[in-house]
Amino acid sequence: MINDEIEAARAGEKAAITIKCNNLVDERIVAKLYEASQAGVGIRLIVRGMCSLVAGEKGLSENIEAISIVDRFLEHPRVYIFHSRGKPQYFISSADLMARNLDSRVEVTCPIYDPKLQQKIQTIIDLQWMDNVKARELDSQQTNKMRVLKGPKVRSQEAIHRYLSTGELPANLQQN
Repeated sequence: MINDEIEAARAGEKAAITIKCNNLVDERIVAKLYEASQAGVGIRLIVRGMCSLVAGEKGLSENIEAISIVDRFLEHPRVYIFHSRGKPQYFISSADLMARNLDSRVEVTCPIYDPKLQQKIQTIIDLQWMDNVKARELDSQQTNKMRVLKGPKVRSQEAIHRYLSTGELPANLQQN
C-alpha cells in the first residue's frame, strides 16, 4: 500500500497515508515511510509510544507530520488509511509497526469497507489530529513540545467520547 502511494506521488497525483499506532520502530517500515515522504506522499502519524522515525527533517521526512497523544484513557487502536488515488482504503489492525509484531507473531489487519464505519474512523482520526491540549509534536529535533494549533481547545479523548456517546462534534468538524 505504501508503494502504491509512492507510485501515485511520482505520477503527480495526490498521495497520502495516515497511521495511528502505539509504536513505530520497524526499520523497514520507517525506511519505506522515508522513501514515501521523499516521493511527495503526505504522511500523518499518530504514535502513542515509541517512534524511531524522525518527522519533518528536510530531505528525508519533510512530508511527514507526527504527533503523540497520551491522556487519561489507554488507547490501543491501530488504523491505517491510504488515499489510494481518491478512493481511500481503511484498515484496522492488532499490529504495531514493530519487528516482533510483523515478523514473529500472528497479527490481524482487516479492511473496513462500510462507508459509515470509514467515516466514523476518519472522524475519530480527525479529532485526534485536532488535539491541542494533550498532543505533542514529534518533530525533527525530538523535543516533543506540546502541539500549538489555532482555534478552540480540543482534547481528543474527551471529544471522541462525546462524539461516540452523543454524536456531537466540535463546530469545525460538523458536516453540512
